[in-house]
Amino acid sequence: MFSLTGGVVLLAALLHASWNAMLHGNRDRFLSMTWMSIAIAAVATLIVMSSPLPARAAWPYIVASGLVHIFYNMSLVRSYRRNDLAVAYPVARGSSPLLVTLGAALFAQEAISPLHVLGVVMISGGIIAIALQGRHVSRAGAFSALATGATIALYTVIDGIGVRLSDGQAVAYAAWMFLFYWLMPLLFVAMRGAEALWAPVRAEPVAVGVSLVGGLVSLAAYGIVIWVLQSGAMGAVSALRETSVVFAVLIGRVFLGETVSRSRWLACLVVTAGAVCLGL
Repeated sequence: MFSLTGGVVLLAALLHASWNAMLHGNRDRFLSMTWMSIAIAAVATLIVMSSPLPARAAWPYIVASGLVHIFYNMSLVRSYRRNDLAVAYPVARGSSPLLVTLGAALFAQEAISPLHVLGVVMISGGIIAIALQGRHVSRAGAFSALATGATIALYTVIDGIGVRLSDGQAVAYAAWMFLFYWLMPLLFVAMRGAEALWAPVRAEPVAVGVSLVGGLVSLAAYGIVIWVLQSGAMGAVSALRETSVVFAVLIGRVFLGETVSRSRWLACLVVTAGAVCLGL
């Protein structure tokens, strides 16, 4: 995977870590996620108006993925309420590649070489080590992060299968799936009211603007992944994408002032070595 495709996935990893840092850096993560979702859904609406329809066989996967993504968004917000970025993000992302590899083998009959299995294991193990070293994680915090990881694995396998059935319409597939993000503002308004959604536009326009930018970054990050999933092995793509955790550690250290120990840096090297295995 040391190719243009691999480089693009690494770019997606950097983008993914960036928007997660934007989300974690906001005091009201539910509000921030909602505005991010509005930006994503608005762009998706523009795209579907000018794109051909995906093949009929892809539609059940589009619907399933769209709904799972909403559960993912809510689970991520819950996880970030309970943990630092340096804990919640790695546990969620680290648990997903192994689950994706298993799901791809069971439901898409994907085979993966022993070296790539080693790479996936190294990345997942290193990522989880990054999260757990020197930190006490509550049972509730660990459960919320692992639940987030499970939803990541679920939508990745769904999209890996669905985009291959879209008749080459990866952009349209992603756009129709992202239309489900309109459910986020509906959920927010149902839980907090319309005023709670619109008042920050006047009171905290910068925070809302950051959330909108984060949404666009998120759209680009996962749009890239869906494009790569058309031909790349799901487990390998997922694992390489989750090297975003290394970027998240760097962002947490530089911009959020979070402490990074030597052992955590060593775990980052293990993740990097796993990425090298995937590239061989």
